[in-house]
Amino acid sequence: MSFDLVIFDCDGVLVDSEVIACRVDANTLTRHGYPITADQVFDRFLGRSMREINLEIEAELGHGLPDDFGPQRLEELYRSFSAELEAMPHIHATLDTLAQPVCVASSGTHERMRVSLGRTGLYDRFAPHIFSATQVRNGKPAPDLFLFAAAQMAMPPKQCLVVEDSAPGIAAARAAGMTVLGFHGGSHCRPGYADKLRAAGAAATFDDMRELAGLIERGGAD
Repeated sequence: MSFDLVIFDCDGVLVDSEVIACRVDANTLTRHGYPITADQVFDRFLGRSMREINLEIEAELGHGLPDDFGPQRLEELYRSFSAELEAMPHIHATLDTLAQPVCVASSGTHERMRVSLGRTGLYDRFAPHIFSATQVRNGKPAPDLFLFAAAQMAMPPKQCLVVEDSAPGIAAARAAGMTVLGFHGGSHCRPGYADKLRAAGAAATFDDMRELAGLIERGGAD
């Protein structure tokens, strides 16, 4: 099978941000009365939009999170990004080799992607084809975001290949009728993580961006 569009998730695929974000989320939530560890954030919330995460937490708490939760979280996140965030190894060189159009479809907000992709020199490589879960009704694992991205790029879903690092993202791509590859090269990926991505429905898994072009040429198969 050939593909005419490659859709990248952002966090954990283009930028090595998930360890940073899980730590910041755990710190901020704990300060605001919801004790949780970075590992627990990873296990429960990876790949989902902050909007849906907040709703789930507020339902468990029985009340809304404080008004300053969001601003405090973002301030700490962007400060940590500025000090620590790096592009995923080899992503710039990989993008240079791809013949297909590319875009981004992320659970993160546009503001967050301007910071993370801008910090790593990737923003201008994708803009204006950068899409956020804030633009659709339902975030991952629903297919809405990937279908929106394909429509904006005027591409049939079956001609799209998605690169994802989370089970909700893989489920979303499959629900959209797209082929999806599971990437497990981020610093957040534990031993056995590739098996988790395959179980979620990834057609193949890889941990080095230099493998991506070959996987695309083989129709998304190992």
